Amino acid sequence: MDAENEKKRPRIGVAVLVMQEGKVLLGKRMGSHGEGDWACPGGHLEFGESVEQCAMRELAEETGLTAQSIRLGPWTNDVFEERKHYITFFVFVDRFAGDLQLLEPHKCQSWEWFSWNELPSPLFLPIRSLIQKVGHEKLNESIEAFSIELKP
Repeated sequence: MDAENEKKRPRIGVAVLVMQEGKVLLGKRMGSHGEGDWACPGGHLEFGESVEQCAMRELAEETGLTAQSIRLGPWTNDVFEERKHYITFFVFVDRFAGDLQLLEPHKCQSWEWFSWNELPSPLFLPIRSLIQKVGHEKLNESIEAFSIELKP
């Protein structure tokens, strides 16, 4: 495969949906594709890292929170207008420790809690795809219905 096609390969993202009292944690993206969109904590899967390890690392790096429960959820397949292609694995965290902090202010403007019925706009493409894939109603219900719990 030549260098140009190598650049066109999909990347793997991990998105952490932190849930608390029926609300989800979202931050406004800065300095990357999807700038200005609301997204959950997350990032790129590193070589040799599991999806769960990536979720715990990204959550701690971006918010200071430590996951105490992790549930693997659905995945999405998204091609961004910037000609980037991502497979995004969603991970649900509904038990965590620590105080919410803005640890990467150059990447995220702020963290805020939103009801699934009152999400901000615009949403980051993988979240829009997730809602389209599983349905808005299902995300508002119990995450146990479509996820697998793992011990961190």
